Amino acid sequence: MSDTLSQTEGRPRRGSGRGGGGRRRRGGERSMVPEAEFTSYYGRPIVKASPWEADIPAYLFAGGLAAGSSLLAAGADLTGRPGLRRVGRLGALGALSFSMAALVHDLGRPSRFVNMLRVAKLTSPMSVGTWILSAYGPFAGAAAAAELVALLPPDARRGPLRLLELAGRPAGLVAAVFAPPVASYTAVLLSDTATPSWHEAYRELPFVFVGSAAAAASGLALVGAPTSETGPARRLAVGGALMELAMERRMEQSMGVTAEPLHAGRAGRLMRAARGLTLVGAAGAALSGRSRVLSALSGAALMAGSACIRFGVFEAGQASARDPKYTVVAQRQRMEREGPARHRPEDPDA
Repeated sequence: MSDTLSQTEGRPRRGSGRGGGGRRRRGGERSMVPEAEFTSYYGRPIVKASPWEADIPAYLFAGGLAAGSSLLAAGADLTGRPGLRRVGRLGALGALSFSMAALVHDLGRPSRFVNMLRVAKLTSPMSVGTWILSAYGPFAGAAAAAELVALLPPDARRGPLRLLELAGRPAGLVAAVFAPPVASYTAVLLSDTATPSWHEAYRELPFVFVGSAAAAASGLALVGAPTSETGPARRLAVGGALMELAMERRMEQSMGVTAEPLHAGRAGRLMRAARGLTLVGAAGAALSGRSRVLSALSGAALMAGSACIRFGVFEAGQASARDPKYTVVAQRQRMEREGPARHRPEDPDA
């Protein structure tokens, strides 16, 4: 009898779980079921990582650079800064061409991009983005072509070339209207996926990308435009950098556990480099005045920082998809914050 009692006392009680003792429910009642831990089959990822490669973050960066350059060029055109306008328009066309080349390379065939124009689906960020790019591109190209025509001798600017030159301002203004959507829709495209670190950043990521685009475009202007005309670019550089850094900080605070990949590995190194380069570039832009060397160095730092943040966000998303922790724990945090989803019964009379 005593042996039986000793064996019973030495046996762990049901529901004790790990670390002794189950969870206590509200009111002091002890739960008989230990708290579950996140897991997956053989430690394999729950969410499949995106098949995208380096072409996509390059596309994100170049698209933002193009959009910011068009916006800056339109302002320069309206305020009588021809040098700044020329750099903005030509920079927008060059960045857009590079962006489209990276996108088509990722798609594999140009026809796949054209096929996306067969439908317009407002609930699809990819479809909306395709139409935004298709509307923005021709006007940005026409504005850049007008700048090239203006470089020709006056006798050569006749007929159609003269009309193209006159169309430069209207085309540039229309391109500037499409610039903010071009700069921000890629953030919506990323956050609309199931990739944990991209999806949880959906609130702030568009603002991060817009600020980054403004900083990058200002950096290009500081490198290429006459220093006597770069006053608006310097101010936009500071404003864009502050917006990027502030919203990136807020984004990390709102992401919960899915912000961890932004601080680890290659993504962490890229994000730290982005913050450092952006701060240095913004400070240099504010203090450069008419110094050609300081303006160029500040502009290069701003563009490099913008590229780093796009690649950093991309790498963090890929890392979060490979680790099941960021899928399961993020879902739990969302349930604790918003409550479990409730099934709404269908109306039988509907």
